[in-house]
Amino acid sequence: MSATRPCRKRDARAATAKPVSPRERDEPVRLTKIYTRGGDRGETSLGDGSRVTKLDPRVVAYGVVDELNSQLGLVLALADLDRELREPLARIQNELFDLGADLSVPYAAGDDRLRVTQAQVDGLEALCDRHNEGLPELKSFVLPGGSEAAARLHVARAVCRRAELSALAGAEQVDINPLVPVYLNRLSDLLFILARASNPEGEEPLWRPGGASESV
Repeated sequence: MSATRPCRKRDARAATAKPVSPRERDEPVRLTKIYTRGGDRGETSLGDGSRVTKLDPRVVAYGVVDELNSQLGLVLALADLDRELREPLARIQNELFDLGADLSVPYAAGDDRLRVTQAQVDGLEALCDRHNEGLPELKSFVLPGGSEAAARLHVARAVCRRAELSALAGAEQVDINPLVPVYLNRLSDLLFILARASNPEGEEPLWRPGGASESV
């Protein structure tokens, strides 16, 4: 058997294989089978069909974004969640999928793919201003906790910070939409504000430096 024959076979398979056809910008995802075995060797496909290791910084970043989205799902699962929080959080969940799609496709400026926009960042800033307006001035750091909604929002905030750091770390290695970490930075601010708003006035747990030792 010729030592070159296997190469010919691989070339033939490559020539007849169907090319990967990336989805259109607004085309919905169609999932016919959940497991594919395609990632069993530690690789996965990006949104443009290219294969990368699962340790690729973009994969790591959108994995943390998925974790963040799951934490927001826990917040939204609260039956008594304030209606003023429910609508924007539900919209943000969808925007985080947009952001994950952005991270999953190699970035090129002006490529007309689904990307995080300045308008989305501006929307978060408007929510920050609106919900922060009625909160009392902070005179100490806030301890994560209080009501269940506040505690869950603080967990989401912490995961959001990690997602931002993952995106920034990824940007050191590959091209990433510069608005991705900006969006996550603003979102973490909003989640902090919403956590504060979820605690009754006067019942917000605040840090007292050295306070833990005072009761010993």
